[in-house]
Amino acid sequence: MSFYFNNAVVIGASGTIGEAILARLAKDKICPEIYAFSASNVKNKLSNVIYGQIDYESEASIELAAQKASKNQSIDLVFVATGILHKVKTMPEKTFKDLNSENLQKIFYANTIFPAILAKYFLPKMNSKSRSIFAALSARVGSISDNRLGGWYSYRSSKAALNMMIKCLAIEMARKSKTCVIVGLHPGTVDSPLSKPFQANIPKDKLFSPLYASHNLLNVIKALKPSDTGKIFSWDGNEIKP
Repeated sequence: MSFYFNNAVVIGASGTIGEAILARLAKDKICPEIYAFSASNVKNKLSNVIYGQIDYESEASIELAAQKASKNQSIDLVFVATGILHKVKTMPEKTFKDLNSENLQKIFYANTIFPAILAKYFLPKMNSKSRSIFAALSARVGSISDNRLGGWYSYRSSKAALNMMIKCLAIEMARKSKTCVIVGLHPGTVDSPLSKPFQANIPKDKLFSPLYASHNLLNVIKALKPSDTGKIFSWDGNEIKP
């Protein structure tokens, strides 16, 4: 891969996609300074990565992470690899009868509110002299125009809200920095705990390994231009309409 960043941050580094992105950034020598944050401790740490923990429900913890990651230089890449589709006892809703206020709040916090608060503290630390990228994992099912099946109320809605948040952030940041690109990225269906309960109906060629997914996502990031800010892109580089 023929590009690199001087300072990159991966948030959600203990997750399947976050770990894969982190490995590519570190092992392919794309970036000399890399910070990795997660709520839980990362077991297999890479020697050239600076690790830290974030309390996802604490703004103070998020602010400290942003300060730590930018203490030596401004940030060129923030990759937000967090999100929730289901939990042990809670699966995506098949009907509105399954809606539960507590579950809705947890899904919206993880998929919409947390990335927004990350943006609040990390965007001011982004490189304003050359291209910098803030990318958050979104999902094709967050597209309102593409919704033909219904269901999955909380996940679809939280990702649609995230997409709107990305658009708003991009509009505001464009007034302050013409080089900052803010996007959502759909990784496809990746072989991970998130997709595990739904893999039975996925064709083998549509179930991506974490390594393949990270390769695709970084290729999309590589091609991003300032005019792409505020958009949502699929793993193949195609734009996903709202």
